[in-house]
Amino acid sequence: MHVTLGYTMVGLVAFRIIWGLMGTRYARFSAFLRSPASVIRYLTSLAKARPERHVGHNPAGALAILAILLMTWAVGVTGWAAYNSVGGEWPGELHEGIANAMLALVAVHVLAVVMSSILHRDNLIGAMVSGYKSGHAGESIRRAHWGVAAVLIAAVFVWWGAQWRAAPHVPPADQPAAAQVHQQKQGDDD
Repeated sequence: MHVTLGYTMVGLVAFRIIWGLMGTRYARFSAFLRSPASVIRYLTSLAKARPERHVGHNPAGALAILAILLMTWAVGVTGWAAYNSVGGEWPGELHEGIANAMLALVAVHVLAVVMSSILHRDNLIGAMVSGYKSGHAGESIRRAHWGVAAVLIAAVFVWWGAQWRAAPHVPPADQPAAAQVHQQKQGDDD
């Protein structure tokens, strides 16, 4: 399951990179990656409790998203290397370290989204789920791409199904080893 979910995450990052190049206006990297000065300015506005308003990603959130995407890719690559015994022990250690750092970053990001929702008086979590956020008419995107979302979700479920069918049968962990060997020999005799 760990390996399947790892490949799923790498696949979703690949999709997000493509969507960041070709997707809707606010999903594109060109629309939300900003300079370090704009990140500092945005964080300063948050500290003063007068946050700058952004319909799409704010500069700090955009930086966090980029870091999460890069870290997910790094976790996937080091996980693949560890799983396939490439490079000795260090890929596994690096995999664990990056994964833990990524979990910490995700926790900070979630906390920041909640705090931004409160400071902006805007439901950012609802906007992330639904794709709808209040704003001026000129700030909107033409249409939501629900079909793309449905295809992506279907692809993930097909991938999981394929992995589930290909997975080796593992006997229950609470069964003694001798019983497992006995059952295997009995199966061979049949």
